[in-house]
Amino acid sequence: MTETIPLLDDTTFAFLDLETTGGSAGSDRITEIGIRFWRAGQVIGDWQTLVNPQTRISSFIERLTGISNAMVAEAPTFEQVADELRAQLQDTVFVAHNARFDYGFVKSEFRRLGQAFSAPVLCTVKLSRLLYPEYRRHNMDAIIARHGLAEVQRHRAMGDVAAMFEFFTHALQDKGRVRFSTALAGLLKRPSVPSHLAADVLDELPRGPGVYRFYGENDVLLYVGKSTNIAQRVASHFSGDHNTSRGVRISESLRRVEWTETAGELGALLLELKQIKRLSPLFNRRSRAAKTLVSIELVPNEEGYLQARLAWEIEPHRLGDYYGLFRSKKDAERALSGIAQKNDLCNQLLGLEPARQGPCFQRALGRCRGACEGGEDVVRYNLRAQIAFHGLRLKTWPWDGPVGVVEQDPRSGRREILVIYNWMHVATVNDETELDNLALANTRVTFDLDSYKLVAKALLGLDGGRHRLIRLPALAQPEVLMP
Repeated sequence: MTETIPLLDDTTFAFLDLETTGGSAGSDRITEIGIRFWRAGQVIGDWQTLVNPQTRISSFIERLTGISNAMVAEAPTFEQVADELRAQLQDTVFVAHNARFDYGFVKSEFRRLGQAFSAPVLCTVKLSRLLYPEYRRHNMDAIIARHGLAEVQRHRAMGDVAAMFEFFTHALQDKGRVRFSTALAGLLKRPSVPSHLAADVLDELPRGPGVYRFYGENDVLLYVGKSTNIAQRVASHFSGDHNTSRGVRISESLRRVEWTETAGELGALLLELKQIKRLSPLFNRRSRAAKTLVSIELVPNEEGYLQARLAWEIEPHRLGDYYGLFRSKKDAERALSGIAQKNDLCNQLLGLEPARQGPCFQRALGRCRGACEGGEDVVRYNLRAQIAFHGLRLKTWPWDGPVGVVEQDPRSGRREILVIYNWMHVATVNDETELDNLALANTRVTFDLDSYKLVAKALLGLDGGRHRLIRLPALAQPEVLMP
């Protein structure tokens, strides 16, 4: 006698596939819906409909799916089928191949109507990876070929549903009910999320790079973060939200999650910095915008000794003449004091003691070699000072004008060009055509300490395998302002 397994015997699975006008749930629309219902080993029904997307279907999508503008002209809109679709999917497991795509489109369409939609979701791509880890590819064409499934009309809703359903039943028979149901249970188990969020919030989040934002009541911005995998990073917040009092407060306050996808890690880092500084989230402790920046210059005095002085007006075009960037005079003086102690430099020449006739105080303690009273050779002292300050020297912009840093996400294919000048992020465009139309000469960007550190590290460490640089005309230069 076959053992009863509630997940397989008491659950209705709705195998769903959509055809759409494009790949973005936010801007594209559904053109066809196909569903097959299965319960306790039996197909219990099919449901399908064309959908008028209320926008034009491109010639590329027409060729791919075979669905033309003429075919959907008299079809119902999503609003007209929404109630029936919700009823069909009620109390079912939403099954799709690359489920985030189909589920995201359905949620987005309901959201346009001012309605929420949620369901337990099973992705057959993840199911294939879990049950057949020895294979590298798990797209539908690869699965059909690998398991010898029947050929179907690909890129039509019921054709893709039939292929997905046949894989499901084939894997059930191949792996056995116990192992198969264990795999299903693992995929359907949802990670815990804060109580005020929808249980399926993680299903919507992208698996690529970008920035995420947590909002509380009355749309108060709580936190901004970045990751190369947004969904994974947000899930880690939820799994560890009780480890700290700060995590508990964010979790209790959280009402909504938003995100912005980027093509790469550098774009995500820069966007995170900009949003933290501009939006001032409640729980971000670092990277607040600095109201002023101070640096250090080394300038010869009348005797020729290099004398340190604080620079409050930094000229962005000659960064290489400055040493260090500090948020306050106190921070700069702390750095000078550390350099003096480690290198036996003169406190008077470093501006740490008032200038006066005779030796500095450190000279009496044996921590100064006598430059303050002419007792150390000028050339020798200056060389020691330059070596001591070398690690703080700012990087001069090495290109004649702005450059474009190309990033591309291999998972989604998203491509962006980050326009950088003098270590500052000026703009982001999608292709070289947009670069040609970018009016950089009329752009102003404020110099920022965190951005300088981030961009200098990234650009000076560029290699051909990670980023590609595009040189932009030297005449097209934005104006860089100091805070």
